[in-house]
Amino acid sequence: MDQNSNAQSRRGFMGILGAASAVAACCCSGVSKAIGQQNVGGIPGSAKSGKSRMLAMGADALQNHAPINAIDMYLNGFHFYADDMGRQIEAHHYCHHVTEDFFQCVIYDGNKSDSRLIGIEYIISERVFQTLPDDEKPLWHSHRHETTSGELVMPGIPMQIEHTAIATLVNTYGKTWHTWQIDKNAALPLGIPQLMMGFTEDGQLDPARIAQRDKELVVSTPNERANRKDLVGSAGSVLPEADGWQSGQAPQLILSKLPLKGRRL
Repeated sequence: MDQNSNAQSRRGFMGILGAASAVAACCCSGVSKAIGQQNVGGIPGSAKSGKSRMLAMGADALQNHAPINAIDMYLNGFHFYADDMGRQIEAHHYCHHVTEDFFQCVIYDGNKSDSRLIGIEYIISERVFQTLPDDEKPLWHSHRHETTSGELVMPGIPMQIEHTAIATLVNTYGKTWHTWQIDKNAALPLGIPQLMMGFTEDGQLDPARIAQRDKELVVSTPNERANRKDLVGSAGSVLPEADGWQSGQAPQLILSKLPLKGRRL
């Protein structure tokens, strides 16, 4: 971008800032007080002001959002905490298919603009999984059951196209960290990241969760399952090193204090 373009962008942004200030200045105190008492989904803090919204519009218009714009797949499924299968969470994945062997996903608790960002998942092919160190493999979970059972869906996609996309995930493996334990504290992301896993057999996932998901997203897990019968026969076996929780000893993070290294004054 040349100097003239930079100057124009700055002037444009400053104009938006000026407009935001004008909007804020015109708000009466009664309206401001009412807005300040609102919050979104129990998250602490007042509703966004007119100035904040104008600033966001300016940033959206002028800044680069390439990593977010690269997201090209929406998947809905379920996770459980690696050390507690009773703690089950619905997960809305927004993913970027970076290479044929690698996806990276951000995970939300919903599919609305104010949904909570609760975690991340990396997905790799079986070929890449086989190259991992032995102590790394138990941290990853298989996707064979999730995909063939109909638990994992792509809302809004015609079933024939969805089938093709899901087929590419059957023999993949995911490593998932949830940074917000929404089942314990919905207001704030307290605590440390937790390793999550995927279900591997029928009967593990609470049927009520499936029914509620299907109702909200207008999908049918039984229909999805029936449409994927061919994937069951063509899928390979899950590699035994994955799904580390199945040994009865689950990997999980705990918080501990360590001596500080490399400190600079």
